[in-house]
Amino acid sequence: MKKSRITKILLGIEFTLLFFGVPLVIYSDPAFIHPSMLILPLLLFIFLILRYTTDFRFSELVRLKVGKPDLLRNSAILLACMLLMLAYLVLFEPDRLFDLIKGNFVVWLILCIFYPVFSAYGQEIIYRTFLFKRYGRLFGSTRLTVIASAISFSFLHIVYYSPISIILTLIAGFYLARVYSTTQSVLFTAILHGILGIMVFTLGLGEYFWLDMYDWIGK
Repeated sequence: MKKSRITKILLGIEFTLLFFGVPLVIYSDPAFIHPSMLILPLLLFIFLILRYTTDFRFSELVRLKVGKPDLLRNSAILLACMLLMLAYLVLFEPDRLFDLIKGNFVVWLILCIFYPVFSAYGQEIIYRTFLFKRYGRLFGSTRLTVIASAISFSFLHIVYYSPISIILTLIAGFYLARVYSTTQSVLFTAILHGILGIMVFTLGLGEYFWLDMYDWIGK
């Protein structure tokens, strides 16, 4: 068996264990660990791998070379997402509308400040920069890497035990992976991810991404 083939097999095993095995372990035991607790230690591990096995440079994390057409196009997409989520809540779950803001404004404000930096940015580094650079050769094309990024990103959210979480993150995963593949800016995709997350928690879909949210707002 050729060395390149062995390398791909090992990469495939590594990818499967990391992006599917870890979420399955958390899913099997909700009390094991909160998913957000894994982001920082996982990032440290990932930076080491990126630094010594790829052409990654830390300057990539703050690169934001995005043209006006990209800004306008993605602003329109974000607006459409907001309107669709709002319409869904009004039509099907009106009791959830603005539940976090109404329940605890301070918690909502803290989340809006910290979520984009400590959650969205970290996830984008893992599911976009790391996945594309480390496993791009495993999938062989940008299109397949985008698909792998979207599916694995969505699969992570099985830890929230809701089909809505899976569906929304699958759509978002394709969108964010595509943006990253065209702009090569993880900072830009993190900004988009952060805005989408704030929309979710502001409009009333937060419980699908925060299991004990109502314990914090006393509902």
